[in-house]
Amino acid sequence: MAKVIEGLYYSESHEFIRVEGDFGFIGITDFAQKALGNVVYVDMPDVDDEVNAGEEFGAVESVKAASDLISPVSGTVVEVNEALEDEPGLINKDAFENWIIKVEISDKNELADLMNAQAYTEFCEKQ
Repeated sequence: MAKVIEGLYYSESHEFIRVEGDFGFIGITDFAQKALGNVVYVDMPDVDDEVNAGEEFGAVESVKAASDLISPVSGTVVEVNEALEDEPGLINKDAFENWIIKVEISDKNELADLMNAQAYTEFCEKQ
């Protein structure tokens, strides 16, 4: 079973967001990295780019497949995880520690559309 962390928000496209104040750290879940296999490349937006809830902001490529990254919330990118440029496999080591982008969230009400840990666990069990 994939690891799921309490206190995070989860999307049906297997992204998570960890909220700290007005900021959110977005990455892919443990379930997603296991499904993808060895991650070889992460395509990330630039700092100051806008992201929109439910829309693509980049991609993760593995030896098996490429998968679009869908933002769980809208906001402005304030930081990208530059470590992933040199070592994308960090996502396989710990998907939750190795977030992809940090955004300033523009509408916290969008978080209500996401799943909590229990709902996401049940969602994954049906996949």
